[in-house]
Amino acid sequence: MVKVEGTLEELRELFVQGAKQEARKVAKAAGKKTVQKAVKKAKRAPSAYNKYMKKKMAQLKKKHPRKAHSAIFKQAAASWKRSPERKRSMK
Repeated sequence: MVKVEGTLEELRELFVQGAKQEARKVAKAAGKKTVQKAVKKAKRAPSAYNKYMKKKMAQLKKKHPRKAHSAIFKQAAASWKRSPERKRSMK
């Protein structure tokens, strides 16, 4: 264990400097010119629910073009509860 002395502001500044240096290393390794482009949160793959809802929403919007989005979403979510895809994703 390391004992660190200093004010909260000094410690915060040390932390920020370390984070900036790490971001620069990541940017350099990725071949990016700016740190913001290099340090992005990795996106997760869509879940079975996300895939189902995307497909079902498109079907329902095509079938009921004038229906409100919220009503279509509720209908799609209700059908997810009964879908065999849900049961497969829970295994």
